[in-house]
Amino acid sequence: MATRPVFVPQEVGTFLVSEVPIDFKWNPGMAPSQKKKNIAALHLAARERGFKHLLEISSKSEEEVGRRLSAFSLKIKVGDIDTYLECAYQSSKVFREGGPYRDLLHVKPREAKKDPRLQSSGDLVAFDFEGERFPLSPKNAFYDWLYIKALAPHLDWILDRVVYEGFTDIEFNPKKSINCQARAFAELLALSERGKIQEAQQDFSLFASLLPAV
Repeated sequence: MATRPVFVPQEVGTFLVSEVPIDFKWNPGMAPSQKKKNIAALHLAARERGFKHLLEISSKSEEEVGRRLSAFSLKIKVGDIDTYLECAYQSSKVFREGGPYRDLLHVKPREAKKDPRLQSSGDLVAFDFEGERFPLSPKNAFYDWLYIKALAPHLDWILDRVVYEGFTDIEFNPKKSINCQARAFAELLALSERGKIQEAQQDFSLFASLLPAV
């Protein structure tokens, strides 16, 4: 068995998203076919909990829109450079003994994520994006904020195509991971429902105040 969350946008309330843990039978293995089986099993178990319309947001999604919303597919403008969201995130990391490594803006997303300097430069101490420093807490705030900045210009396209009540990311294990593209996307929709999308993408502190302080 395994447990994965369903992220549900909240139009009102203290926080932007509710996180509902779902237990389901896990299919072991790293093959794409196994991951798709796990997505189906997760969604089936969630349906039994009342969630009828879910979207998997990852490169393994059965829906094209779910694959296009993956952090490895999305692009964001950093200065004069159009780069992948994953590259923007990894190139913003500041470590005690190095970084930020701006050359990661120019590689493929998987190369950026696996760059050995990210593991050999000591503790992560901050993020630096376009010359501005950002804190590590809340722990997922900077990643989610970048994700929202990348998607905000395409909000009309998204609202025309994404009609789901909750979102999943089969790659995200809450016991091992911090960042989750499904959660960030649910936050984007919640901000849109609250009329705060433009304000939040321009004001990191405002956005961070709407997340749990962990």
